[in-house]
Amino acid sequence: MNLELKKAIDQISKDKGLDRDMLIDTLEEAVRTSVLRRFSEDMDVEVTYNDETGDIEVYQFKIVVEDGDVANEDTQIALAEAREHDPSVQLDDEMGFKVQIADLGRIAAQSAKQVIIQRMRDAEQEIIYEEYRDRVGEIVSGIAQRRDKGNWIINLGRTEAVLPRDEQIPREHYKRSERVQAIIIDVRKEGRGPQVVISRSHRDYMAALFKREVPEVDDGVVQIMGIARDPGMRAKVAVLSRERDVDPVGACVGVRGSRIQNIVQELHGERIDIVVWSPDIATYARNALAPAMVSRIVVDEEENLLEVIVPDDQLTLAIGRKGQNVKLAAQLLGWKVDIFTESRYNEANAVGHGLEQVASVAEVSLETLLDAGYASLASLREASNEELSEKLGLSDSRISNLRQAINFLSPIVENVEEDIQGSEEGGAESADGNE
Repeated sequence: MNLELKKAIDQISKDKGLDRDMLIDTLEEAVRTSVLRRFSEDMDVEVTYNDETGDIEVYQFKIVVEDGDVANEDTQIALAEAREHDPSVQLDDEMGFKVQIADLGRIAAQSAKQVIIQRMRDAEQEIIYEEYRDRVGEIVSGIAQRRDKGNWIINLGRTEAVLPRDEQIPREHYKRSERVQAIIIDVRKEGRGPQVVISRSHRDYMAALFKREVPEVDDGVVQIMGIARDPGMRAKVAVLSRERDVDPVGACVGVRGSRIQNIVQELHGERIDIVVWSPDIATYARNALAPAMVSRIVVDEEENLLEVIVPDDQLTLAIGRKGQNVKLAAQLLGWKVDIFTESRYNEANAVGHGLEQVASVAEVSLETLLDAGYASLASLREASNEELSEKLGLSDSRISNLRQAINFLSPIVENVEEDIQGSEEGGAESADGNE
């Protein structure tokens, strides 16, 4: 009775968290491989583990053939020899013979041990892979172990995870043995075992923190509709309430800011703006650009463009430090956002309106002027009568009317353009939602 083997299987199964039946199958396959390697690959061998006694039984099977017809002694046995073991045996019967494990020898036993260890390691890695693959999107905590080419290796207990450089929060520093919290974003199969990838800068990490800290988000009453982050600096989170009597912003902020402060502290001071989501893109944009006040918004659905007009004293607030506010808003909205002051927008429209007036006097469309290459009053003024006649098909009288209109409007437009040029640096800002 081999109780030591049984005890070893039980202990490994408990310590490593491996399925006991899988360990037994691995043991049987390892012994079978060693037997074939020790004797012959042609042998038909069956290995069975006796769970009651802890013994391993090995049987070799042979086919009974006519005397003198034995072509392979590993797989066949003559009828006369077979009847020495069983007088009732017939031709083509299959006979089993017990093989003594001791006959495997030291090399075969060592080989079996190596196969078992490797199979156990593979099985353990597969279990870890399956476990962590199902935990993608979950917050985990581990101990910082070492730095590897800018990445950090984090010990999660059963396995190690990598925190890549581009998934770290800029200007955030870690020390060995420091506890680090992050979200699992990927689990890959690698030659040395499963590779768990974690992140602190991913937008899903912030979403997971809100889910953890805000019960209304966890149970779906408040839904997170979008997140835009400048990790470590600022973020905008769009929320929507599924129940009329629940304020999504208030729920996320918490009493005296308790909930949002827990998230801010975890992200080491990252500023978070809670934005109310709206199906109306103009309303949503107003909310996203807070705390800046917005005068009006022009929506260009074909170009996926929003022209946002703000009071002159709100431009700096709308743009934000280094353009951060408008860039985060554009990312949240998924639209390109151009911001203008009221004075700059009105002046720009005045110039365009002057060109429209000239087109009206000449009895042509604004598109015709632009297609002909006349994008300003100056370009029209510089064109000869012959050129205007050829490109626009104008009669002499209409050309004369056009000249009079240009002479009348040019001084006004030039003054406006000078004012625009003077305010060029502080008059507008553009941000792309794809950044």
